[in-house]
Amino acid sequence: MHDQLIEHGQQMDKEQVTYADLVVEYLNLLGVEYVFGVPGGAIEPLFNALARSERRGGVRAVVARHEAGAAFMADGYARETGKLGVCCATTGPGATNLLTGVASAYADNVPILVITAQTPLPKFGRRALQDSSCAAIDIVGIFRHCTRYNSLVSHQEQLENKLIAAVMASSRIPAGPVHISIPSDILRTEAGYLPKVRPELLTQQFQLSDRVALEKLIQELSQAKHIALFIGDGCKDASGSIMQLATLLNAPFVSGPMGKRWVDETHPLYRGVFGFAGHSSAAELLADKDDKLDLVLAIGAALGELGTSGWAEELINHKLIHIDSSVEHFTRSPMARLHVCGSLPVIFKKLVDEVRQAQLKWGKCWPEFGSVPPLNALGGRSLWRDSMAMEHRQLPFKPQSLFCLLARILPEGTRFFADAGNAWAWAIHYYQRAESNGKFHIAMGLGAMAWAIGAVIGSALGDSSGAAHVCVTGDGAYLMSAQEITVAKQQQLPILFIVLNDGVLGMVMHGQRLGNAEKIGFELGAVDYAALALALGVDAAVITAAEQLLALDFSAIFQKQGPTLLDIRIDPEEIPPMLSRIQSLQNQSMTPGG
Repeated sequence: MHDQLIEHGQQMDKEQVTYADLVVEYLNLLGVEYVFGVPGGAIEPLFNALARSERRGGVRAVVARHEAGAAFMADGYARETGKLGVCCATTGPGATNLLTGVASAYADNVPILVITAQTPLPKFGRRALQDSSCAAIDIVGIFRHCTRYNSLVSHQEQLENKLIAAVMASSRIPAGPVHISIPSDILRTEAGYLPKVRPELLTQQFQLSDRVALEKLIQELSQAKHIALFIGDGCKDASGSIMQLATLLNAPFVSGPMGKRWVDETHPLYRGVFGFAGHSSAAELLADKDDKLDLVLAIGAALGELGTSGWAEELINHKLIHIDSSVEHFTRSPMARLHVCGSLPVIFKKLVDEVRQAQLKWGKCWPEFGSVPPLNALGGRSLWRDSMAMEHRQLPFKPQSLFCLLARILPEGTRFFADAGNAWAWAIHYYQRAESNGKFHIAMGLGAMAWAIGAVIGSALGDSSGAAHVCVTGDGAYLMSAQEITVAKQQQLPILFIVLNDGVLGMVMHGQRLGNAEKIGFELGAVDYAALALALGVDAAVITAAEQLLALDFSAIFQKQGPTLLDIRIDPEEIPPMLSRIQSLQNQSMTPGG
């Protein structure tokens, strides 16, 4: 890698180096492979630099069809690779179109670098076309509340320092998007030098653990008889140790909707998802009607509305010990018994070692509390709302059956992206896998429809393993961003896009019914999404029954040089498990797992 960078730099030394080239060279040093964006007048110097970089084998541009899609792609790329996702847009409407994708990454703590252009500095405030300076449509002001770092480069000598500050801020805890806005005349200006930095220092994470709180936690564990675990989304790199601890303590555990990606859902101690679209077994465990629970460890959990059934007292109470790497998350558990802040991999390795030593010395164990209910159809111990879902074969196709089948037939290691809407609910409840590798993806912080369509493309581009990539989206979300499938076609990505076609905005329709609201605005009408995909040059098929799905050659689908779309006609009358969300909207008492 070092030799490649030297050769790369030697090639650049022979060319004029602009400040746009300097930005691109920093991305090369960071190992970034793609910049997702849409070109335009003011951002042209950056695209010129990307073209030069691509000729040298460096970072290259991937052109999205809409800037929000570009931001979603950067999000998916960052999730898959662990690297910085990068997106860019021209000034004015290009920059404002990025906003939803950037806000989504901010809500889910995904590190992406957002580069927007500005009109040349002398034109600021003079009613230039697409002026987005502080004297017009203030783009930096607009991005202020959804970025971890946000600044206008008003002189070329500021650019390098602000770029470094932005990159470093993106990976701090909490991570998230960072934004620099650069006038086009600065991007075009000759820099005359290349970066002289150690790139590994730019994304170094600083993890400090509270040793006093950790010792208190060990003491609490030593005195407790009955312990349960709640697994949140922030458990990356710690899930193995967490599962070891649960097994050593014979402690049953549940997850939040996003946290389920870090657990083996067929584990004998797993009780399912607590929160939105959750399982009755998870709710019953935390309800603790027999008053057995001494402690509940909430791990890597932001404790937001959807992950807690609207902050239900079954979880948010004095039995809680909140363990997290982000201090900000503790603001939602002020009634907890203890807060423990630090690196989760370090904390749980320490806990596993301590418990093992204690058991060797004292023989302490918890033999009864982890007893399990009967197996469900997939082998897990979480109790489904409809335990006969695997047996549904009547028409129209039941979404419960669809998601159970997908969990069973998709290859190991599949990157699974579920879009906002009914796809969330069905996937959370019925898509259960033995994998705990974090490859199940939903973005519930902002809940942006069409996120999955862009994110799966970014992930597929960033994946070097050849894993299967699947996007499940509703027909409403697909209509918002269907054009991005042509990016997958252009980049020859073998992504499987599944459109849940029921002709309605399902969550809206069922939400109105469950909440006794006016029935309005949910009809989409009959659309043949397979025909639409075929018109775009994408292979597609209509699926109306389980037998048709089972007859597909998925191995061939995931080895193609391009995407495939399945227009799956599901039963619009099947009610997704979303009652707790409706009750929360109406400020009613919560029913966990409804």
